Amino acid sequence: MDLKEKQSLNKKTIISEALPGFHQMATWRRDFHRHPELAWTEFRTATRIVETLRQLGWRVRFGPEVTDDCARMGLPPTEVVDKEWKRALTWGADPAILEQMRGCFTGVVGEWDTGRPGPLVAMRFEMDALEVSEATDNAHRPHREEFSSVNAGVMHACGHDGHLATGLGVASALPTLQPYLAGRVRLIFQPAEEGARGAASMVAADILDDVNYLLGIHLGCNTHSIGQLVCGNKNFLASDKIDVLFQGVGAHAGLNPEQGRNALLAAATAAIHLHAIPRHGEGVSRINVGVLTAGRSRNTIPDFASMQIETRGINNRVNEFMKERVMQIINGASQMYGVKSSTTTTGKGCEAASDEPLAKIVLEVAQEIPLFNEPLLFCDFSDSEDFTEMMRRVQELGGMATHMSLGTNLAAGHHLPTFDFDEVVLPLGVELLVTLIWRLLAKNPEVMSGPQKNRLQR
Repeated sequence: MDLKEKQSLNKKTIISEALPGFHQMATWRRDFHRHPELAWTEFRTATRIVETLRQLGWRVRFGPEVTDDCARMGLPPTEVVDKEWKRALTWGADPAILEQMRGCFTGVVGEWDTGRPGPLVAMRFEMDALEVSEATDNAHRPHREEFSSVNAGVMHACGHDGHLATGLGVASALPTLQPYLAGRVRLIFQPAEEGARGAASMVAADILDDVNYLLGIHLGCNTHSIGQLVCGNKNFLASDKIDVLFQGVGAHAGLNPEQGRNALLAAATAAIHLHAIPRHGEGVSRINVGVLTAGRSRNTIPDFASMQIETRGINNRVNEFMKERVMQIINGASQMYGVKSSTTTTGKGCEAASDEPLAKIVLEVAQEIPLFNEPLLFCDFSDSEDFTEMMRRVQELGGMATHMSLGTNLAAGHHLPTFDFDEVVLPLGVELLVTLIWRLLAKNPEVMSGPQKNRLQR
């Protein structure tokens, strides 16, 4: 065995001994799964993360310090926030930590410094759940093994509970590796990923401005079995999430319908014509009206209607085309029926692609881990992701970013009531990320190249 092989074996042994056990990983995941919280109200989730990071010796920042107030989108109504705040207390959230999150400032950032100069590696993990009612039959493993959601109508149906457990697994392993590394690690626990609402506010808080390498990871996207890995997703779609309110005039439908101004018909007309927007010749362009509600009773001309819309485009230009057509149609439908309309952008994502040099490093690292038997360098994501806002900021400042898809067996597709994943993937994900950090922060400066060397002392 030559020196290089001995060093590699020694590295694997050191990393292996630092990794948390499967039981701990599953315990974290199941705790988060049992207590899901929606965007901007991840109060109990965020306090648990703060507590755990502190116990592991990390420096922790949270609240307004890591989330810009003016850049937040799609905040819930005050009455909903108050209800979720009280629920978090009943679930055991630390009141002192919770107090600093008032006003829906649920972002958390963990900082770890080796004490030696080197690059800064950042990783993003999402915290929010979905408005999905979890399955309640014994065929669904979380229900059968008694860790299904105790929050009616809310569920971790996208794997974010697994992402959180992975982030804490990385946090648990790194302090042991301090003697072997040079640089810093930043773990970003982001609120409001669903609907593309939260990343921009953390970008605006400047927590990405000194990052050399940014890593994101998602369970089961375009990878559906243990051993699969996409090292760099590309072709993320730009997207806007738009809420529309039509305000009409109510009237009795039998006695004096002529006095009414029908908001429901305006919304229905808009919905039909929105789906008739021509596809763009430059590439993927999509529109969806996901929610339409209107009216108060069967015998009243509806005086209000609301819609939730999203546009998507292969790039920012195509998405902007879709958004402009949306506004024209909404205005036209409003004029047809003599009603007023207003729109609010509640979420936004930009086009993005992973950096090939960083994706290649991920591929090399994955090839060192036996369980990865099908790593791919690139894959078209063909969907939107809030992470792109963070990617763009790091890339604009000369750093590199990649978004990975980690394969796991799924019980059902994302956002469905029976969604579940094989928890064996959790320690594998931690091993991948920790080994990647070793590669990027190793004392050997040869792991750095090009413009990255010039940004180490920023």
